[in-house]
Amino acid sequence: MNHVLWDSDRRTSPSLAMRTTYFSRRTVQKLRQAAIGPAKVKLLLCCCVVFTLILLSSRTASFMGWKERATSSLDGSSVPRKGYSLLINTWKRNDLLKQSISHYTSCQGLDSIHIVWSETDPPSDSLLKFLNHVIKSKVTNGRRIELKFDTNKEDSLNNRFKEIKDLKTDAVFSIDDDIIFPCSSVEFAFSVWRSAPNAMVGFVPRTHWVDQSKGNKDYYTYGGWWSVWWMGTYSMVLSKAAFFHKKYLSLFTNEMPASIRDYVTKNRNCEDIAMSFLVANATGAPPIWVKVVAILSGTQSILYIINQALKRDSLSLTKRRDVHLERCSETGPVQKYAGSCTES
Repeated sequence: MNHVLWDSDRRTSPSLAMRTTYFSRRTVQKLRQAAIGPAKVKLLLCCCVVFTLILLSSRTASFMGWKERATSSLDGSSVPRKGYSLLINTWKRNDLLKQSISHYTSCQGLDSIHIVWSETDPPSDSLLKFLNHVIKSKVTNGRRIELKFDTNKEDSLNNRFKEIKDLKTDAVFSIDDDIIFPCSSVEFAFSVWRSAPNAMVGFVPRTHWVDQSKGNKDYYTYGGWWSVWWMGTYSMVLSKAAFFHKKYLSLFTNEMPASIRDYVTKNRNCEDIAMSFLVANATGAPPIWVKVVAILSGTQSILYIINQALKRDSLSLTKRRDVHLERCSETGPVQKYAGSCTES
């Protein structure tokens, strides 16, 4: 009989070693299979879930009857359109209004037109027919421009900045009916505004400074274009031709001090100064002036602008108890203001 010597320290039986190795391999293999199996099942289930979600999302729109541009019909909480809305103020000058609409309809960034109408009688059928015809004839590349008259019962210049609930764009291009800027200049100013959407970007600069003759820092003299040209500085841009964010319409309507709104209604003036300072007060930043050449619509508008400039040069800005004004420096732009105009 053959005997196998056992050395407990260094050697084992060959047959026992082979069995041990065999059983160890099978154990390890079973353990691996047990570990890999559930992982494969989990991975397969995840793939099925992802595929199902993708399939459902691709079919949900058609199943629910949604369309690609469904968001365009929603209110301001929807994603805003990329263009700008034209907000044009007019008063008993249909000829000038027709010229302005005919011109700005050709601007590629225009999304909608909102006409501030404060006359007693509603817009005539002939005017509506003409404007709609102009828009349809000039719009190309499948664009659609919405035309709306924002009618008001009260005749007040505050209506110019009345909040518009269904405005589809963030950008508002406020313009008077008697001044026209080339579309290339408008599009350039729009691109400037997009780089600073909280600022007011406009074509008509003005300036104001402390009136030393009053001996009181609460009084500020208003300077027109000639003052801007002579001093080489400006502190505001007027809303007669300016881009600003639609949220400022809400601020003007709901948060502007009543004393300022009352002054604008009573004197039929200074609503543009109030809006300029409202934006500066909200942002703490200066406006941006875009230098371009304007085209005036008719000789009446030229006389009107001259008369307005002379009248405003005789006005001063006064700080009331419920308002605040802060100047950056003697030559810098105004950063904070919510004031009103009074006769000096």
